Amino acid sequence: IQLKTQRMRLIRNTFALLPMVLLMANAPSPLSGNKLTISKIIVDASKAKASVAVDCYAEWNLTVAGLSKQVFDNAVKGYNYLLEKKLLKNTQILTIVDYSKPSSQKRLFVIDMSNGQVLFNTLVAHGRNSGYDYATDFSNKESSHKTSLGFFVTQNTYNGGNGYSLKLQGCEKGINDKALERAIVVHGADYVTERFAQNNGYLGRSHGCPALPEKISKKIIDIIKNGSCLFLYHPTKKYTAVSKILNSKA
Repeated sequence: IQLKTQRMRLIRNTFALLPMVLLMANAPSPLSGNKLTISKIIVDASKAKASVAVDCYAEWNLTVAGLSKQVFDNAVKGYNYLLEKKLLKNTQILTIVDYSKPSSQKRLFVIDMSNGQVLFNTLVAHGRNSGYDYATDFSNKESSHKTSLGFFVTQNTYNGGNGYSLKLQGCEKGINDKALERAIVVHGADYVTERFAQNNGYLGRSHGCPALPEKISKKIIDIIKNGSCLFLYHPTKKYTAVSKILNSKA
């Protein structure tokens, strides 16, 4: 009789617990719920990151500085490409030169990529054989005295014939990879002034170097040196159609 009573209690307890067991079976586990939440956060973060990349031009108000969105977008694409290849050490700085503008306009932009601040917006020369006020012809050949387009990584500084200067490593084969051999460097020059442009209709021209105003060249060089991205842009299809960086899927 005692055994029979125990069996009956067990059966009653089992039936009493059955609804709770079924409810737990149909409910997601705490771990599963956490995974879904984390996954959603990751997806949302990814979308947010993409949104920031798209909106930073407007958010940073770069149009006021005179930098076009197309040039900026191309520069950021190359910046990200070099970043992924681990070629940049100074990742905070992106320098852009828009050679579609005349030399009499301020066409160099040094941007702090952490907050979008334009640290410098100033004049910059192009090669003497690339054109007068506008640069229209470009080359990677030694002694051409022409500007090379594309993406560069800044190197170390030195004092040479043009004073305090910054070496450049060209990153695009056949387009600017002869920069070191050609001694294409960033340096100051007395012919890069607004007065020179007003008196002559265009800036003085270099042997292919992106020469800067002497008064601020050292400040700019010290900010962009040692592994930052420099982008020399022009919309010519001779560059845009063949650049592996601009045409990459990155």
